[in-house]
Amino acid sequence: MTPRQKRMVTVVAILAGVGIATAFALQAFNKNLLYYYSPTQISAGEAPSARTFRVGGLVENGSVKREPGSLEVHFTLTDYNKQIGVSYTGVLPDLFREGQGIIARGKLGDGGEFVAEEVLAKHDENYMPPEVKDSLKPHMDAAGAAAPRQQGST
Repeated sequence: MTPRQKRMVTVVAILAGVGIATAFALQAFNKNLLYYYSPTQISAGEAPSARTFRVGGLVENGSVKREPGSLEVHFTLTDYNKQIGVSYTGVLPDLFREGQGIIARGKLGDGGEFVAEEVLAKHDENYMPPEVKDSLKPHMDAAGAAAPRQQGST
């Protein structure tokens, strides 16, 4: 084998190694991604059924139901267009309450209910997670346009 052929074999081996390492890195990165879906997207069937993802929206008023003697809680999440039932077993954040924006991480259960592994609540009165705000904005704008405006006396 000539020196030129040896160099070419070395270059090809290095490129193959870099390509394999890149493929492994991209595969690991893709497995660790947590995609965000709104209740409307989940109702439309856009969310994966066997993969962990995040869902966000507002906790509907009057929807929080706690199981007596356990840490299990069920509530409904809405984006003003569609609703999805959520079940969670564990201690909810102190700031969790009805009418508040939250993000939950988990999977879809057998009955179409979202089974949360983690629930995150906003941290002050003026903050809403960007994903939740973006998914609620079109529905809030439509609700605002439908409401009659009051005119001043000027």
